[in-house]
Amino acid sequence: MFESLTKYLPQLTEGQHYGDWAIDRESKGTLDDPIDAPFVNYGKTVIDIENAVYSFVDEHPEFELTHYSEILEKNGLGRNGESIADADVSTLDGQAVMALLVRAIRTERFCDGALLDFFEQGCVKRWVERLQEIDYSSAH
Repeated sequence: MFESLTKYLPQLTEGQHYGDWAIDRESKGTLDDPIDAPFVNYGKTVIDIENAVYSFVDEHPEFELTHYSEILEKNGLGRNGESIADADVSTLDGQAVMALLVRAIRTERFCDGALLDFFEQGCVKRWVERLQEIDYSSAH
């Protein structure tokens, strides 16, 4: 069921380059030459996984991933500003793991570089590995 994401596992390796911060060092910071806010230029792997997550959300309405916050709370995750980065996913079902991925992607909209951190810390790899385990166990 999660092959659209698990196919990226070989690209989620330690030391993988996921993106670079773009920092404006040339502008003067004046009204005529304002400094652009820093942002991350994401690499192909991140963009591909982000697109795969959004496609999964669209193709599987039964997962109700538009309500990812409620799904995470129901699973005891992300309450009171707790980080989802340290979540133990070993017993989570596919819906909850997908909700983690959606939350990570949505967090980027409010905090530049958050998604980069989730990739660099190995969170996305752990989550996608859990999806692979779920696929394997449902096939056997």
